[in-house]
Amino acid sequence: MKIQGQPHRSIEADLTHRTARIVDQTFLPHRVEWRTLQTMEEAAEAIQVMRVRGAPLIGATAAYGLFFALRDDASDANLQRAYDTLYATRPTAINLRWALDRVRRMVEPLAESARADAAWEEALTICEEDVKTNHAIGHHGLELFREILAKKADPSSTLNVMTHCNAGWLACVDWGTAISPIYQAHDAGMKVHVWVSETRPRGQGASLTAWELREHGVPHTLIVDNEAGHLLQRGLVDVCIVGTDRVTAHGDVANKIGTYLKALAAHAHEVPFYVALPVSTIDWTIQDGIRDIPIEQRSGREVTHMPGLTEEGIRQEVLITPAGTQARNDGFDVTPGRLVTKLVTEHGAFDANAEALQKLSGMI
Repeated sequence: MKIQGQPHRSIEADLTHRTARIVDQTFLPHRVEWRTLQTMEEAAEAIQVMRVRGAPLIGATAAYGLFFALRDDASDANLQRAYDTLYATRPTAINLRWALDRVRRMVEPLAESARADAAWEEALTICEEDVKTNHAIGHHGLELFREILAKKADPSSTLNVMTHCNAGWLACVDWGTAISPIYQAHDAGMKVHVWVSETRPRGQGASLTAWELREHGVPHTLIVDNEAGHLLQRGLVDVCIVGTDRVTAHGDVANKIGTYLKALAAHAHEVPFYVALPVSTIDWTIQDGIRDIPIEQRSGREVTHMPGLTEEGIRQEVLITPAGTQARNDGFDVTPGRLVTKLVTEHGAFDANAEALQKLSGMI
């Protein structure tokens, strides 16, 4: 995708030095800063503090992290240490485990002298596959958008899309999941407008999705999270689409906190609610999302304090609650599959239930 008109990816490999550079998302939207990763510890820290975030990008970064570890020490013991360190960084996103398992399966049978090279190639492959996967997700999502637009009283009118959190190219290597069909619709000449929910407490919608859409020239409007139901009630939303960090084998969806409320409101007003994901985000080992998906508990400081940019251009954090206020900060919630209209994958759109996902599993 584009930054100031120039094509970029959220994570870019330096083939000469075998490092990877990332857009440090903690500085967005006020400053674009690239950070070079060259050790496992740097990759783990980037995931932990959310310099990178979004399930596919977390997985890609972790894959590079394993390579960095094996470049220094390719022993079984160090492979396990690096795996454990990276796996502990974010508990909800299943792509983290998926990428780590994939690299480990690749290198374990090899001689230690061959492991680092193999891990590097696998990390590159994971990134290239992610780009193709997300483009395919966007293609299938675009077809759904076209079907919705064709049913409107005026098919030449604007398609109003609501999203939550950030599931664009900043959450992946490129294109994104839920934002990919929006980009493809815009690029195809469809009139599309996006309602961007702010996504408290970290504001990924306000700081990341709004920034992405502006860079690409997609019309959008930022809304406070609590306005979503109001807009749905008044018929100002044609479709909702979000990403996800983990989907169960029965179709339950874990995504950024606040997703469940939007799904309930969309269901109440008969607005399609789509979830876009690569099949690598499906956890085939669990069925009940509310019971089985671990929900990340983040610092209460993210709720009691708010960062911003002063008129002098200095990034500061301010207290917005009475001093000493206790805050609970669940990073994610779970939307039951019954509230999801379709799961949009690189293989097409599927119902969010065990039978449909069993059919999908036979395609991969």
